[in-house]
Amino acid sequence: GRGETVTCSPTKNAELFSAVLGGLGQFGIITRARILLQEAPQKVKWVRAFYDDFGTFTKDQELLVSMPDMVDYVEGFIVLNEQSLHSSSIAFPANMDFSPDFGTKGSPKIYYCIEFAVHDYQRKNTNVEQVVEAISVQMSHIASHLYSVEVSYFDFLNRVRMEEMSLRSSGLWEVHHPWLNMFVPKAGIRDLRDLLMDNISPDNFEGLILIYPLLRDKWGTNTSVVLPDSGSTEQVMYVVGILRSANPDEGCSHHCLQELLRRHRHIADTAGVRIGAKQYLAHHPTPAGWHQHFGPRWERFVERKNRFDPLSILGPGQGIFPKGSTGVYAS
Repeated sequence: GRGETVTCSPTKNAELFSAVLGGLGQFGIITRARILLQEAPQKVKWVRAFYDDFGTFTKDQELLVSMPDMVDYVEGFIVLNEQSLHSSSIAFPANMDFSPDFGTKGSPKIYYCIEFAVHDYQRKNTNVEQVVEAISVQMSHIASHLYSVEVSYFDFLNRVRMEEMSLRSSGLWEVHHPWLNMFVPKAGIRDLRDLLMDNISPDNFEGLILIYPLLRDKWGTNTSVVLPDSGSTEQVMYVVGILRSANPDEGCSHHCLQELLRRHRHIADTAGVRIGAKQYLAHHPTPAGWHQHFGPRWERFVERKNRFDPLSILGPGQGIFPKGSTGVYAS
C-alpha cells in the first residue's frame, strides 16, 4: 500500500508476509510467489465411505486426518438427496451400489460421505491396497458401502474440472452460486449441522455441502486469517462449505436468490454468536461487523493497516475501514 515492491518470506519482511496471508487485499498485492513442490505420485487410490450417523462420520474423519503418514487427502460431504449423490459422483469412476432411502418430505433422512485418497508412488516396498485395508478396518461406515478406485494423479487433480463440464452441459454453470464457507470449532460442529438442517430443505437443494476437519497446527497464528477460538485440547477445526446453484430456469429468480443470501447471512451470524464459527472469504456490511469478525485480532489488523497501507488505498470496497479515510485508524 506504500507503493513499494517488496520481497517477503517467513524470515524476510516477515510481518508483511504474515499480514498478506488471509489479509483480504488490505496490505499489499501479491505479484509473484514461489511455492514449494512435492514429488507427484504415479497413481491415487481414491476411496469413498458412506454413513447414516453424523457422529460416526465426524469421528472417522478425525481418525483419517490423524494419520498424515498414511492418508494424503480427506474430505466429506452431506448427501441430502439423489441430486447431491449424483453430482458429487460424476468424476468418481467406480460403480457405487448405494441407493439409500431419503425418507419423505416431512421426515427426510440424511446421509454422509467421507472421501479420502492414498498416493501410490509405485515403489516396490509399498502396497497401497494393504495401506487402504489397514485404514478402512478402523472405520465405522455403513457395512458394505466403502468403494475404491485407482486413477491417475492427473485425473484425481482434475476431478473438479469434470464436475464443471457436467454443470456446463446441464446449464448450471453460468448461474448464480450463493456460497457460504466457514471455519467451525470442533465442539460446535454438531450444532452447526443442526443449524444447516433447520435452514436448508433437502427437497430443493441444488449443490453440495462440504464438511471436513483440518489440523489446527498447520495454520500459523500470525497470519491475518481469522480462525475460531477453541479449547487447548482441540487439535482439529472444521471447514463447512455450502456450495449451491441458483438456477433461474428452475424458478430461482431475483427474489429467490435474495432469500438464499438472507438465509446464509442468518446461518453465518447465528453460528458466529452461538458456536464461535468464523466466515471464510468473509463479507460484513458494516465496520462494526468486521470488528466483531476479527475479535481480539482486530487490534493487530488495524496496526498492520496503519503500517502497510496508511493512505487506505487497497481494498476499500470491502468496507473494513471507512471509505475515503486517511491517516491512522484507532483500534
